[in-house]
Amino acid sequence: MKEKEKEKEKDIESRIQSSFERQVQKDKNIRSAYLLVNSEKYEIDLQIAKCTTVAGEADIHQPNYMASVGKLFTATIIGMLYEKGQLDFSDCISKHLDAEIVNRLHVFKGNDYSTSITIRHLLMQTSGLYDVFYHLLNKMIKEPQFTITPREAILWGKENLTPVGIPGKKHVYTDTNYHLLGLIIENITGKAFHDIMHEFVFDRVGMQHAYMYGFSKPRVEADYTPSKAYINGQDILAIGGYHQIDYAGGCVIAPLSEYLLFMKALVNHAIIKRETLDRMLSDEIAMGFPLISFNYGYSIWKLRSIPLLIPEAYRCWGCAGATGAFMFYHPATKSYIIGTFNDFSYRGKALQFMAKKVIKQLVGGSWKG
Repeated sequence: MKEKEKEKEKDIESRIQSSFERQVQKDKNIRSAYLLVNSEKYEIDLQIAKCTTVAGEADIHQPNYMASVGKLFTATIIGMLYEKGQLDFSDCISKHLDAEIVNRLHVFKGNDYSTSITIRHLLMQTSGLYDVFYHLLNKMIKEPQFTITPREAILWGKENLTPVGIPGKKHVYTDTNYHLLGLIIENITGKAFHDIMHEFVFDRVGMQHAYMYGFSKPRVEADYTPSKAYINGQDILAIGGYHQIDYAGGCVIAPLSEYLLFMKALVNHAIIKRETLDRMLSDEIAMGFPLISFNYGYSIWKLRSIPLLIPEAYRCWGCAGATGAFMFYHPATKSYIIGTFNDFSYRGKALQFMAKKVIKQLVGGSWKG
């Protein structure tokens, strides 16, 4: 019986690896890609790094920039401050931010909703605020000398962009919300956001090679240079000042094995309590995304089951990044699925790969979505 189980585990692992290698080989946009699948049910610990000749060598021990996957780290810090009694999810942001930031932050169709925005709205991407990230990224690409701080980015947004809805009414994904959460964390703790990230998360779960790109250094320097991530053929981390517009909405860099440490700590309530994680998961709203349907909690993406299309067995939760990055937990098989294709063209395709090529093998089921 044990021999059959071992054969099944090897077969699952082999099929996942083959699917990953084919995906890398067939897509010209991919320069390097990384995948980690750690399954307690099947005793799988698969770690793969692949690259094209353009990118040179890839090693699974390389630190990886995972873009908006960093938002789950930020949301977790907010959860920790909640547990310390230093904030409540229902707090208006005006309680934790100064008047220069809050004053006329959200004026929509002639009505000022600035003091109606709560921390919960920011976490769930329901504030109705605009997204400063892509506007400022385009500006940085066109004007290489342009730089801006996270605080200045919020003030720039107030002057140049328009809110898209009333707070709490709909889900609109925007890095502006996480800029504000970063500033709230700094105001509550009296420390720089990156210092809190190290103190509250990296040091606590043992992420010794992790750091905030452009803001901090790892406790222990890795033996490998970080992999590169691309947007329209350009290395995004080489864009001057990029870290300032990513800030609390991303910027985490670490080897995949250390992202795994974080996810295991989160799943097993070693970093926040069960009740807090349940709140982050269950307080959710539907978000639209091509081909795959998700609900969104407190920076948590939850794959929804859809009758006749997406079976219940596929349910998983985690976080995704625009560079084709994903960090998910699949409860049915107690599996952690973490990886990146390191290209902005893979934001949607990476999630499809995770569900249709990885989870499908883990559950041995069908996918018609």
